[in-house]
Amino acid sequence: MTRVYVGMSGGVDSSLTAALLVEQGYDVTGVYMKNWTQDLPGMRCPWADDLADAKRVAVQLGIDFKVYDFEREYKQKVVDYMIDEYRAGRTPNPDIMCNQEVKFKLFLESALDDGADMIATGHYARVRDGVLLQAVDANKDQTYFLYRVTGEALQKTLFPLGEYTKPEVRRMAEERGLYTANKKDSQGICFVGKIGIREFLGQYITQVPGNIIDKTTGKVLGRHDGAIFYTLGQRHGLDLGGGLPFYVVGKDMDKNEVYVSTNLNDETMWRNTLTLHSVHWINDAPADGDYQMRIRHRAPLVSVGIAKNDDGSVTLSLPDAQRAATPGQSVVLYDGDVCLGGGIIA
Repeated sequence: MTRVYVGMSGGVDSSLTAALLVEQGYDVTGVYMKNWTQDLPGMRCPWADDLADAKRVAVQLGIDFKVYDFEREYKQKVVDYMIDEYRAGRTPNPDIMCNQEVKFKLFLESALDDGADMIATGHYARVRDGVLLQAVDANKDQTYFLYRVTGEALQKTLFPLGEYTKPEVRRMAEERGLYTANKKDSQGICFVGKIGIREFLGQYITQVPGNIIDKTTGKVLGRHDGAIFYTLGQRHGLDLGGGLPFYVVGKDMDKNEVYVSTNLNDETMWRNTLTLHSVHWINDAPADGDYQMRIRHRAPLVSVGIAKNDDGSVTLSLPDAQRAATPGQSVVLYDGDVCLGGGIIA
């Protein structure tokens, strides 16, 4: 009998994942990954509640249950990475790094060392012979967050929810009487819950006020708490008031200045070519040519030309200019349903 360790977060998705695998005849063990337990001002970390919910479901299903403590590695690999990227003026995606370094590396290695044959998670994605495919539910598809996982890891991974829509998952959980069937989905950063990124970063980064400057006129329009907190295309949180809305069109980290404009067609906001660094291919690198890309989670797939460079970077040619392609964020590349990999915007 195949032994599968299921990452159980205390949510409905991972709960149903475990239930389905039990029904399919696997020898299932539930594992809660203790990644983050720190409370923040005005925000209690819900990890203990989530752990209790995961345990309850494991008891319901009659499966073994373990806790893996990854808190030290998580801080180093995910949280510190995110803080360093923001300090450099970029906008990272910690969920992607969590999947790369923790769930499909640390968890996988720990589970295999513990006697598992495979792991499973509640991600909305499909895998076939180590190839990552988009989920049936296009609205919930999470391949964007999984593009840095290796083909070798996917050979040892099951994604039972990839064939279902979110409403179907809720219904199936209710039919099985799972304790978490009606639990709300978690929001916000993967490890911080409902707190905003600015509040989180404020615990680690000294706020240094600076000027908000109209890019067109050079006029100082207001003040900000730190250029680090602003991202390209951002509209909210500028507190400039009145008239047409302003958008962030650039920033100078050395001068701690944020540049804004009311011009939606500002050339810094629209890009016809992009360079990706830290490129990762899930399996073999594709031939140069025409594919599809997703510039952020839930963004529509758009056509793109891929050209690989000798230094390992990739140049993307976009038939339709893309707005607010922000340095530090990921572009994920597809060939139809197949997620090829991707890279980080330079």
